Amino acid sequence: MSGIRIDKWLWHARFHKTRALAQAAAVKGHIRLNGRRIEKASAEVRIGDRLTVPRGNGVVVVRVLGCGIRRGPATEAQALYEILPDDMLDPKAPAP
Repeated sequence: MSGIRIDKWLWHARFHKTRALAQAAAVKGHIRLNGRRIEKASAEVRIGDRLTVPRGNGVVVVRVLGCGIRRGPATEAQALYEILPDDMLDPKAPAP
């Protein structure tokens, strides 16, 4: 099963307005992939992976449902992920 670069996926899923902002978030270590901190924009995301992404004043945990082939409308972007309940967050884990 092939994946997609995390910066591209974050941009396709509309978590960031530009791919450059998505790259910066990944390089700064603000994103977690399956519980592990990511520091490379080239990290590969696959269907079924769990991402922890900063959003607003908090974080959101999502499960990847699709890789996407373009940055489409919001409805298309929302089909790429499922927001997981807050109890999926590990309270002992450091903030991203």
